[in-house]
Amino acid sequence: MYQRSICSWLTGVAVLSVGILAGCSSIDRTSHQLVNAITPYQIEVVQGNFVSKEQVEALKPGMSHEQVRDILGSPLLVSVFHSDRWDYVFTIKRKGLAFEEKKLTVYFSGYVMERAEGDEMPSESEFVALLGEQNSKPKIPNLEATPAQLERFAPSKQSQEAAANNAANSPSNAQPRSIYPSLE
Repeated sequence: MYQRSICSWLTGVAVLSVGILAGCSSIDRTSHQLVNAITPYQIEVVQGNFVSKEQVEALKPGMSHEQVRDILGSPLLVSVFHSDRWDYVFTIKRKGLAFEEKKLTVYFSGYVMERAEGDEMPSESEFVALLGEQNSKPKIPNLEATPAQLERFAPSKQSQEAAANNAANSPSNAQPRSIYPSLE
């Protein structure tokens, strides 16, 4: 009888242990599902200079620093040790999508552009579509005004006549003021 109670006690401990272990795995699954359901907001990180395919195509050997800067903008990296090259780097990190990085290096000989090399850049429309990839349909604004929209901003006939009268009445050799009122 003593052995029987020990055996039943051990069986009870074994059943309780198995029950606890089974409970732990279900708690683990539940907590995993809860953590997956409640995720913190992940900000989209966009860094660097976006350079489009159209901008790269506009670059021509023989351009000056200023002309290249007008087309591409200021470079992200200008090394003191490599003053003959400008590096343009663009990275974008978004939740649920792969990290992307595009690089373009512009080489100069003196103050004249020699060549540009780097990754193949997306066109502007491809980049806008890429940004709207998470949304079901990207919203691309129409950047061209219609004639009806332009008419709203056209000067009225009265303001045109007033401007013509002011121009006719003002002396053509008007001198700029040489004495200005104080700012105090």
